Formats: sequence, C-alpha cells, structure tokens
Amino acid sequence: MKQLILMRHGKSSWDYEVSDKDRPLLQRGINDAHLVSKTFGNHAPKIDFAYSSPAIRALHTSMICLRNLDFDLDRFKVDKALYDFSGDSVQRFVGKLDNDHQTVAIFGHNYAFTSLANTWGDQYIENVPTAGLVHIIFNVDDWSKVSKGTTERTIFPKHLK
Repeated sequence: MKQLILMRHGKSSWDYEVSDKDRPLLQRGINDAHLVSKTFGNHAPKIDFAYSSPAIRALHTSMICLRNLDFDLDRFKVDKALYDFSGDSVQRFVGKLDNDHQTVAIFGHNYAFTSLANTWGDQYIENVPTAGLVHIIFNVDDWSKVSKGTTERTIFPKHLK
C-alpha cells in the first residue's frame, strides 16, 4: 500500500518584483500552513520521505509543515520536477519514487495538485486551495502502478477557521 500526501503551498505575495520561483508567502500563507499541518499531525501516517518544489513559497510551506510533524529533514529533498503546474511532471515524478517509501509527502503547486487529486483520488475536488492538503491511499506496492486510489482525507484552511 502506498500513501501520497499532496500539499499546495500557502498563499503567496505578489507585492515584490521577483521571479515566480522567488515569491514569498504572505502571513496568511504562513498561518494557514501551520493550521493545516498541525491538524494533519493529529492523525498523520509516518512519512517516509518528503519532497518540495524549489519555489520559495513551496519550500517555506514544506518547512512549516515538516517541522510541525517533527519530521527528520535528512529524509527531505527539493526537486525541480515538482515546479510543475500541469501535473505531467509530478505524475512522472511519483511514478519513479523509491518503492521502499510507503508514504511520501509532496509540496507543490496548482493546477497540478487539483488535477492529480482528481485523477488519483475518489472524491472530486473543485480546487485544492493554498495550504490545502490531500491524502490519497493506493492499493499497490509499486509507485509506477499508481492510478486510482482512495481520498483518505482533505484538510483545507477554510474548514478550520
């Protein structure tokens, strides 16, 4: 059985003249990342490995979440394949994950995460919001065989306020 946790980055700021990859989180994005990750932590499975897009807003979100989960950062990597908005690159990335990892967390972007949550999960999600988390379970032993799974849990900031 494989478990995938998709978490979209928190709300970012457009107030700075920086590249898309360098956009920081707004205070709201920071607060929402804390809120969602602490809520998830109450019932979170043991995460074997975590990955993030190299975009600052995704990296910052991942650090907030992983710290709140007391996650060992030796089992964390940044991968440029996760700086993806269509979902194609993320889908290929997941298919190549190490099969020794049963549960993996990925921090990234929309439209990719909404598309994949709907492709892989069994619940329709109109939009994975900023700082939204989707936990999907697959009844397979090989990441390359991931297709349709069960949406175990969704945690969206607006449901926690």
